[in-house]
Amino acid sequence: MSANINKTPDFVMLSSYPIAIAHIDCDAFFTSCESARDPKLKNLPIVTGKERGIVSCPSYEAKARGIKRGMRLTEAGKICPELIVLPSDYELYSIYSSRMFTIIRRFTPDVEEYSIDEAFCDLTGLRRLYRASYPAIARRIKEAMEEDLGITVSVGVSLSKTLAKLASKTDKPDGFTCIPGYKLHEFLKDMPLEKVCGFGPNTAALLNKSGVRTVLDYIKKPQDFAQKLLGKIGRELWCELRGMPVYRLVTEAKERYLTISKTKTFSPASDNKEFVKGQLMRNMESAFIKLRRHNLSARNLTAYLRRTDFSHCAMEGRLTRHSSSTLDFTQLCSRLFEHVFEDGAAYRSSGVILSDIMDEGADSRDLFEDPVRIENLKNISIAIDKVNSYYGKHTLHLASSNIVNEKGNHPRNCLAWRKQNLLKGESFRQRLNIPLLKMRNLGNQGT
Repeated sequence: MSANINKTPDFVMLSSYPIAIAHIDCDAFFTSCESARDPKLKNLPIVTGKERGIVSCPSYEAKARGIKRGMRLTEAGKICPELIVLPSDYELYSIYSSRMFTIIRRFTPDVEEYSIDEAFCDLTGLRRLYRASYPAIARRIKEAMEEDLGITVSVGVSLSKTLAKLASKTDKPDGFTCIPGYKLHEFLKDMPLEKVCGFGPNTAALLNKSGVRTVLDYIKKPQDFAQKLLGKIGRELWCELRGMPVYRLVTEAKERYLTISKTKTFSPASDNKEFVKGQLMRNMESAFIKLRRHNLSARNLTAYLRRTDFSHCAMEGRLTRHSSSTLDFTQLCSRLFEHVFEDGAAYRSSGVILSDIMDEGADSRDLFEDPVRIENLKNISIAIDKVNSYYGKHTLHLASSNIVNEKGNHPRNCLAWRKQNLLKGESFRQRLNIPLLKMRNLGNQGT
């Protein structure tokens, strides 16, 4: 009896929320957006990815029938004959994502856009403003998301980003998990190491060899243990899992890029040299559009092609100076293509990577450069961007990339619903930034 009295819980900390971080994770985001757009799809087994031939995102109803992400659509159809397969509508998902972050910012300005369907937000200090606890504030955010967007989200609230993400993943879909400091030992005592973002299978196996089986086992070890065994990442996660934040929220928009890449999978694979080159040149155009959007310039360009067996060939080239003009790199990209393309091979994707990136305006010209030509090419790119911003991306493009506009009759070339149902004045390339929902009128007739 006395032993039980003297035995106290192994608390990690006694406070509740010295800091309150929430992780908001949308449930099956792509298919949730499709269901919000078209209510007839709710509670049905649906997947996106028709244009790729594989399951990109399954709804939870599809998951319940054994459908998994990355599965071939032919295999998925055999498992679930009633499966509804939709082409991915990334424009729709981008709109919903933007609105999701806008809703979260109604409650707090400290928001990190972690991915298209995930966000971290700092709720610390907001209790006085909302006259509510941190879990209650997080609940309001969750309810606002579901009411305004028509999609469900899973929310986790705790003392650090790692703990908040761990909490949101424990009760999906439509979950809500809050872990104050004085409950960390209960939450982590049976938590597998693999659940922690940053611990892979090899790390977990290494920790198991040291007698560490659960997350609680890990944080009960001395900090020196984590540092010596796993290095910097081990020490940081040890602190995060004990409720001592190391990773701050990145609320600023990304402005610095070490590389910029653009990749495109063919639909279908092709051994046509002109077509494959056209795809590569279109990749290059897209990469430079992004480069100029961020007022940057590049010096190196890497071109690569991937065959149907997933083997690939790549080659890098460089200019004598930095530039943001597509036309400066056109000949270089063409020469690289001739080196990496192999006659008779079927290719499934191409890609371009820009590197050695600097701010626009950095002058690295040598004495033998033609300054007039350089300025003219720069002005041409600016003019093309202005035309394309008005009439739609790639309205003006390189002649060598024109072939990619010729779409064949292939299942992967199917268009998303939004691109088939245009409003007056819209075009395939330029549309209003609205999701164009399928609604029902009072007579229950689709409109």
